[in-house]
Amino acid sequence: MVYSIGEFSKLTSLSVDTLRYYEKEKLVHPDRNRSNQRQYTDKDKMWVDFILRLKETAMPIRKIKKYARLREEGDVTLKERMEMLRAHRHSMIKQIEKFEDNLGHLDKKIETYEAMIADHKQ
Repeated sequence: MVYSIGEFSKLTSLSVDTLRYYEKEKLVHPDRNRSNQRQYTDKDKMWVDFILRLKETAMPIRKIKKYARLREEGDVTLKERMEMLRAHRHSMIKQIEKFEDNLGHLDKKIETYEAMIADHKQ
């Protein structure tokens, strides 16, 4: 399937400006038709979905750009890309641990307030 930039924008929920920015930053490389209009494919959709997942997991844009550059270089960079993803996974685990610790502290504070409120009602 081939999509115009407008169709691809709707498909990905990204604005046309964001897609142009991604292209400018060399994150995506859509083909062009004879009229020089961008043509996105389902493969581009899978790649953009992965970029968005990396963003949602707090990978810095500079690292996403590096990953994209390595991806363009092909299979000779497989090991380096895998190591980047492993490092990012490790970072995510550390973030999850921090969130869980903070969540525990919030739960204790909520319990304290619940007890204080219950005491005031009596």
